[in-house]
Amino acid sequence: FFFFFGEVVVAPSFFFFYEEEEAREETLFFFLIRREIEKKREVDVLWSWQEGSAAEPLVCSRFIVAIGRNAAAFLSSFILDSVCWEVVGAVKLWNEWCRTSSATNVLPTDSFCLFYRLISDPTVLLCQCSCYVAEDQQFQWLEKVFGSMQKKGLQVTILSTCPVADYKTQESTLTLVSPFLKALKTKEFQEQVCCPLLEQPNIVRDLPAA
Repeated sequence: FFFFFGEVVVAPSFFFFYEEEEAREETLFFFLIRREIEKKREVDVLWSWQEGSAAEPLVCSRFIVAIGRNAAAFLSSFILDSVCWEVVGAVKLWNEWCRTSSATNVLPTDSFCLFYRLISDPTVLLCQCSCYVAEDQQFQWLEKVFGSMQKKGLQVTILSTCPVADYKTQESTLTLVSPFLKALKTKEFQEQVCCPLLEQPNIVRDLPAA
């Protein structure tokens, strides 16, 4: 150090500049790694009617989304087990628990998130989402899926499951007859609910909550 009129002046040194340059290289390295990871974790939604043409919003009156393996299996067993539906889209995503196809066609055979349209009424759409959607991908999923649809007059129904042990009640969970059904609804939904409403302090998590 050199003292100059009561101020401390740091003499430049090769070691100082070397550390600074190394820090810049490390920052750039981690930035590039983070950018590649973010790019890899992007959610891609593919629709059959958008292949080779300009994207047009889908007119949709009812959109039923089954999230999780149990809900997706319920949809397959009781609703999709007929020739009344056609596959019209898929979601591709990559994260710690999910590896969907890297193919560019609209219907990857190993996709875990598919969209179906009712042939007799093309405004009714179903979605089977049996794959894990990470927290940092949930907003992307919502933005890209619902960004393809007209929002006016759209009714969305979410089907999901959770363990009985997570259900909060004053009763003993051992006496509960399971499985049982509870519902949440927005104030805009004016129709009759087919089951009791979910009591506080129970909450919904992850993609169903989003």
